[in-house]
Amino acid sequence: MKKIDKRDRAVIFRDRLAAQMALTNTSRSGLARATGADRSTVAQLLSDGSARLPNAHLAAECARALGVSSDWLLGLTDLPERPGDVLAAAVTVTEAARSSADSQLHDWHREAAGYKIRHVPATLPDMLKTEALLNWEYRHFLGKTPEQAIGASQDRYGLLGEQSSDYEIAVSLGELRAFAAGAGYYEGLDADTRRAQLDHLIATTDALFPSLRLFLYESRRVFSAPVTIFGSFLGVVYIGRFYLAFRSRDRVRSLTEHFDGLVREAEVDAREVPGWLQTLRETVQAA
Repeated sequence: MKKIDKRDRAVIFRDRLAAQMALTNTSRSGLARATGADRSTVAQLLSDGSARLPNAHLAAECARALGVSSDWLLGLTDLPERPGDVLAAAVTVTEAARSSADSQLHDWHREAAGYKIRHVPATLPDMLKTEALLNWEYRHFLGKTPEQAIGASQDRYGLLGEQSSDYEIAVSLGELRAFAAGAGYYEGLDADTRRAQLDHLIATTDALFPSLRLFLYESRRVFSAPVTIFGSFLGVVYIGRFYLAFRSRDRVRSLTEHFDGLVREAEVDAREVPGWLQTLRETVQAA
């Protein structure tokens, strides 16, 4: 670490203290009250030409009052955030609505407009579902109507049409096979709706390639929880009732590497998906 002369460090402290006071609209009197220091002491810290540095206690109190770290005020780091604030910003827990009309999801997608979005859905991708499937899926969920889910999915689909974001989506082969068979999660879903949904997936993955790239992986070989990576700045893991949202660069990079691993292990490449879906569609028996 480069050693900084006391006088230079005092200048850094004075400049950063004054800048943060201006940013937070804190007066000298207000800072004196918040730190328990005399107003004359605060004036000396802000005086041009002064080589005075505060003691550790006063530096910590100034930092606390102004919402920054004392290391930043003293020129020991270029990051003004306090360690606890950095951790809180890096990982957040947000309540998750079951519906695709979740306003938090909408905000994240809008924030990421223009960036690549990588996505592993919990079922089929909401943005690629037909209205009939969304109606069947969400009619039992209170607080979110099928119309809201449809509107949110169409809005996300519109980002593709505008070519403002590229989407890479990894879906389990087992999920698609269960859907075609009307099994598991999709038990009770009529064959007409299943065929129409597969037709929609075939047309969409063909028409929107390469802005939309769908990769199909075998979950018996590789596993993924539902996850969405927005550009290089946000990774979100869906755990049922909550989202775990990561903004730490290292965490987002790790989630991106996980997703890229699913793509490398994909049994069906994006170019082959329409043909594979067509073969799957032929297995759906008429009602």
